[in-house]
Amino acid sequence: MKNTKTSHFEFLYQVFALILSFIIVHTVYVAMIRPNADAILQEQLERQEAGEDYIVQRSWYVVMKDYEQEACFVLMFWALAIMGYKAKRAMDERKMFQHPLVNATEGTSILPEDARELSRPVQALPEPKQNLLLPRTLLTALQRFGSTRNIADVSHSVKEVCETESDRLDSELAMVRYIAWAIPSIGFIGTVRGIGEALGQAHRAVEGDIAGVTVSLGVAFNSTFIALVISIVIMFFTHQLQLLQEKTVLDTQHYVDDNLIRYLRVREPAAREVA
Repeated sequence: MKNTKTSHFEFLYQVFALILSFIIVHTVYVAMIRPNADAILQEQLERQEAGEDYIVQRSWYVVMKDYEQEACFVLMFWALAIMGYKAKRAMDERKMFQHPLVNATEGTSILPEDARELSRPVQALPEPKQNLLLPRTLLTALQRFGSTRNIADVSHSVKEVCETESDRLDSELAMVRYIAWAIPSIGFIGTVRGIGEALGQAHRAVEGDIAGVTVSLGVAFNSTFIALVISIVIMFFTHQLQLLQEKTVLDTQHYVDDNLIRYLRVREPAAREVA
């Protein structure tokens, strides 16, 4: 039930992040980028028709003005919002390492009978914190130790929880990976569209009017350029997020090993009989 609530919240967050990204990017394009790009292109066309000698200045407004570039920026901010949410969750996971969830010191022996008592501080945490990896792993380890009285089973259960979490985090990055793949694809769509428009105006270029062909080829190359640059940025942050998540899972496993498993002790049957 807890995981279902988290999944629903994350889904709604992603939907609203996409809507907000579209509104912000489209507003900037309508209010600033396209008007400036149209003004620059109109000025260049007028100077070209007047026969003036001038050097065409490359403007970022012109480079970014087309619909493919707008779509790429929408997807970029959407992916960054998704990764920002996951990075915040990973940082919340890491903050749990600072909490004294298991008060075991050198020379302490934790017996199966102590598992229930040691579980109480973890169970007393607020529900959002109980859903984090470290509390879940500790509870699983203590419950397994109390029921099986087998330290090897405890170690195996901790490893299993961490591997499951690692697989879950990796699968949740599927949407970000899809966006990183979709952005260059949209850029290539712009390339195909621009080249198609340029070929459709080839007859005008033969007659000496190359303005339309130039603009269409600009669409082709600018869309690919912007898409590839954005894809590089997205992939960089994706790898950084993945490293953070993997480090958090490994540190959780080491935390449980160092602060719980190495203090676990099981009385030998012979010792109990003598007692």
